[in-house]
Amino acid sequence: MTADPSPPAMRLASTGTIIHGVSVGEVLGVSTLAGARLIGGGTGLDRIVQRLNVMEVPDILAWVKPHELLLTTGYPLRNTPQSLGRLVADLDERGLAALGIKLGRYVDELPAEMVEQADRLGFPLILLPNDVGFDDILNQVLTDILNRQAALLARTEEAHRALVQIVLAGGGLREVVAEVAGLLDLAVAVVDPTGQVLEASGDPSVPRAAPPVSSGDYTVVPVVAGGHHHGRIVAHHPSGAIRDGDIGILERAATVVALVVTRQEAVTAVESKYRADFLRDVLTGRGGPRIAARARAFGWDLERPVGVLVAEIDPECDIPPDRLLTAWTTALRRHDPRGAVAGFSHEVVAVAGADVDLTRLAKDAVAAFADSRPATFSTGMSRIAQGAESLPDAYGQALKAARVGRQLHGSGAVAHFDQLGVYRLLSLVNDTAELHAFVKETLGPLALDEDAENIDLRRTLQVLLETNLNVAETARRLHFHYNTLRYRIGKLERMLGNFTEDAHLRLNLTLALHVLRMRGI
Repeated sequence: MTADPSPPAMRLASTGTIIHGVSVGEVLGVSTLAGARLIGGGTGLDRIVQRLNVMEVPDILAWVKPHELLLTTGYPLRNTPQSLGRLVADLDERGLAALGIKLGRYVDELPAEMVEQADRLGFPLILLPNDVGFDDILNQVLTDILNRQAALLARTEEAHRALVQIVLAGGGLREVVAEVAGLLDLAVAVVDPTGQVLEASGDPSVPRAAPPVSSGDYTVVPVVAGGHHHGRIVAHHPSGAIRDGDIGILERAATVVALVVTRQEAVTAVESKYRADFLRDVLTGRGGPRIAARARAFGWDLERPVGVLVAEIDPECDIPPDRLLTAWTTALRRHDPRGAVAGFSHEVVAVAGADVDLTRLAKDAVAAFADSRPATFSTGMSRIAQGAESLPDAYGQALKAARVGRQLHGSGAVAHFDQLGVYRLLSLVNDTAELHAFVKETLGPLALDEDAENIDLRRTLQVLLETNLNVAETARRLHFHYNTLRYRIGKLERMLGNFTEDAHLRLNLTLALHVLRMRGI
């Protein structure tokens, strides 16, 4: 019989490269352990054995690794049998799979405390037959682990080759997901970073309930490429735990999915550039004679009456324009599948049919953009254009509405060109110093915001002008007594002049108040 204590060179710590293993229960089924007996920790037979080690020294805890089956004759503890009582707890704490021990040569019996601890912790304690050498156990169990690992690796490599072949043949996510589902016999899905199901084998509602990381009936593997997170691949296994090797296949599948996604993104980027270049030419009057036909190639209908919308990311927001384009593309598809949309350097332009509610479309784009908050964008809408030849004018209107709307209402504004009124003219004045001077000369102290009384008087003046000097209506809107309002009118005339009699002065006052409303002036 081969001597049990093995020299240090035979310690199998080198087997740490093994990923998969066999359960303790399966180890007990090998022929060399036919005479072995489980004397404690029977609830831990499903623990995985990935390595084997021999206990040669009393300070073995410094050398053990997780998922090891530790074999010993008790020789290192022959002079300190009391150490056996603590050994099971120490080994369990370090993640070992089980302890196999021979009795009779150096240790006659195991203390009851050791068996009790093994039962309490579910740590298998195995009594080894005296007529079997450790080298036989090591060779047979390690061979079993290596054979299993080789089979799993072969299966994983075969799956990888099949998935790569799908991509090389031009297949997409649908074919990849179907192949993985067939290989694993599980429900499989690919979801994007927001949780949207891109492709699924079976009911797409199942992966929507999947957690972001593996849990319960779900195994989740992230899809990462180039440092960017593209989503995750999800496997649903309601019947029980996922099988050995399936995670390896899912990891290979995630790599292939990343390849498919990045390939599609590259194609989309090129197509998006062609769309953007063409739509920019149309909006600037350089579309050429075959605008309608070229538009149809992109799935756009520009021969009908349409409206133009321009969405600009607000200046204080730092966010890639492609997110804004994605939001508008999603919203436009819902409202007008034949509509055109493209992203330029700082804006997104959408062209939708005249029957589309442009305000509703803009609100839906804001909702689709919600994941990018607190970033905001301002939207301008044009009048209806009667065909492609009118689109340059409509684009100019929408662009003006977006920028003036932001001046009037701040970031996130939505404005229609027809609602701009006199603000269109005021926005054409590039000399803001002249506008400031006009406001100060016309409103005097009312132009300043430091005094609460002046702000209140300015509000009174604004409502008076809006009601065409209807004192009764102004008093009702401001909740003033009629006589109080008459007193305020007198005070305003002493400050500003006899505006109740001078129509020209009323016009100047109205324009000055409009200028004050415009932000950035």
